[in-house]
Amino acid sequence: MSADGSDRRRSGLERMSAVLGDVLQEAGVQHHVERVKILDLWPRIVGEQVARVTHAKSVDGTTLIVEVRSSAWLMELNMLKGDIIQRANEEMNDVSIEKIVFVLAETA
Repeated sequence: MSADGSDRRRSGLERMSAVLGDVLQEAGVQHHVERVKILDLWPRIVGEQVARVTHAKSVDGTTLIVEVRSSAWLMELNMLKGDIIQRANEEMNDVSIEKIVFVLAETA
């Protein structure tokens, strides 16, 4: 152990992460926390071109809500929905998205 106690702090953080996982599991929210990661993974899932015209906004249960900039893209993405769900679930491993709802983004 170092003089500043860094080994102790490191092991404390490891235990806290294990405890946090247990708390989330017991509270029944672990899968939701895992699903929310899709918001950050969205550009990787759909690619740069689609990511420029969309925004993965939220997750409601097993449904991903995605804002789309134009009605033309909205129609195109609705046709690709099955493929996008499959790619998303491949990225997500242990949790799944069952549905994607594309909505037209509000313009400010």
